[in-house]
Amino acid sequence: MKIRNAFIGSLVAAATSLLVTASAADVSPEKIHVGRSHVYKNLSPESLESTSSPERIRQVTAGNTAPTEIWTVLEHGERVECLDCIPDVAKLMYDGHPKTREISVWWLRRRVFGVFNPGANGSPSIYRQVAMTLQDQSQPESRRAFAAEALGEFLVSAGVPFVAEAAVNDPSPVVRLASVGALERLNYEGPGGELGQAMADDNVDVRVRALRASTRINVFTGVADIVQRIDDDSPRVRLKAAQALGMMRATDAVVGLVALASSSNESDPGVRAAAVAALGQIADPGGKAAAQAALEDPDHFVQDAARIALRRL
Repeated sequence: MKIRNAFIGSLVAAATSLLVTASAADVSPEKIHVGRSHVYKNLSPESLESTSSPERIRQVTAGNTAPTEIWTVLEHGERVECLDCIPDVAKLMYDGHPKTREISVWWLRRRVFGVFNPGANGSPSIYRQVAMTLQDQSQPESRRAFAAEALGEFLVSAGVPFVAEAAVNDPSPVVRLASVGALERLNYEGPGGELGQAMADDNVDVRVRALRASTRINVFTGVADIVQRIDDDSPRVRLKAAQALGMMRATDAVVGLVALASSSNESDPGVRAAAVAALGQIADPGGKAAAQAALEDPDHFVQDAARIALRRL
């Protein structure tokens, strides 16, 4: 029985080998189309995805191309070896469409040797050129902001000092905002705690973005910087600060959140609701009385937040 089974197994293996060999030998376009037609129900070959050619990649970077077409060509050219395409694709990092800028960096960061190494004539690498653009105050603020975004999207820690510096010292709030976003993308608060410093920025959008980023990076040590935003002039900032403190379970912030939860101290109901919710997240007994008092708040959203918070206190 064992001999018969072994013999049958050998025949099956031989037949399979012959079929594979025959299939490998016959790869005519007609055969391929027949196989695709069976799987895709006679779809036209033009409707099926194919790898972008280097010529097509360079063509879509020349201008007068729809953004969706650029995205498709770069996505299908993810593994295409084309060092000559790098300078052309690099121009898209400063395109007006945010998705185009993002996918161009995504394509570039896969070309390590062509993007991060200096040029053949000793010229700065593409990556270094982006960092220099961010530092160059003669460049328009939009271009510097796009450079900051690109350094974040490259996901290389070497870009942290550049965006950290710009996040607190660039004269343009547009650039500072983009640089704070880049720090978030790079998952770093900055070598000198620049993310926390950005929470005191003159621009409300920068402060809000910095507070949001503090809850999205793995390590943030500037909780005291968040606590200071409890008294911020902007209700947007106060709300985001309360949310961040709750997420971080910052027990040192309970006193400030208790004050923020009271309608006698805080006029914005959204901020009061966020403060009450944060007290519930922190679950410190010192916040229970404030949560109970919030049950009588004139805003029903604050009341709902208080009911949920009291389940944890």
